[in-house]
Amino acid sequence: MNRKNLLQWLPLALFALVLFTPLRTPVLGGIQRGLLATGLWKADVPAPAAAPVATPVSSTSGSVYPHNLPLLTLDGKHVNLSDLKGKVVFVNLWASWCPPCVAEMPGIHALYKKMDPKKVAFVMISLDENPAKAQAMLKRQGYTFPVYFPAGPLVPPFDSNSIPSTVILDPDGQVAARHDGMAEYDTPEFKAALDNLAAGSHK
Repeated sequence: MNRKNLLQWLPLALFALVLFTPLRTPVLGGIQRGLLATGLWKADVPAPAAAPVATPVSSTSGSVYPHNLPLLTLDGKHVNLSDLKGKVVFVNLWASWCPPCVAEMPGIHALYKKMDPKKVAFVMISLDENPAKAQAMLKRQGYTFPVYFPAGPLVPPFDSNSIPSTVILDPDGQVAARHDGMAEYDTPEFKAALDNLAAGSHK
């Protein structure tokens, strides 16, 4: 094969390398992250209100908090989302093989480090069938936010047909905001909205 033919096939070879190998997710995620960071891709980020704006999550015994979302921690311990009652909860469903999920994670992690953990909890739910792949990605990227795996079927409002998907719960467990798709969450406006939502529970 001469040089001219090689140059003609090179773009196709690179495309195949990205599309059909493990490089696909990090490469596409990096491109999408770049678009988010430069503002070329402006995602519609929901702003939680100070008061709940959606119907309560399923309830029992008068409680509006989701009572049946069993989760597993990275080290295999059983927990339940209801353990976080009293805090604003940022729930994000993702997977290591999902480029948009990978793209929005740096922003979520940056937001996580800025929030008061006594008032706002982060629940990053991995939908990876192989937990080891999720753990490897987290270690590679140096993410420190809490990550969980479903220990049972996802219940409304977490049973989204698409990922990434983010649900914001107020301290009483009501849905304050929901967003399906990639978004940039590390903004002053979104942080202020979470702070206001947490402060509203103490008034």
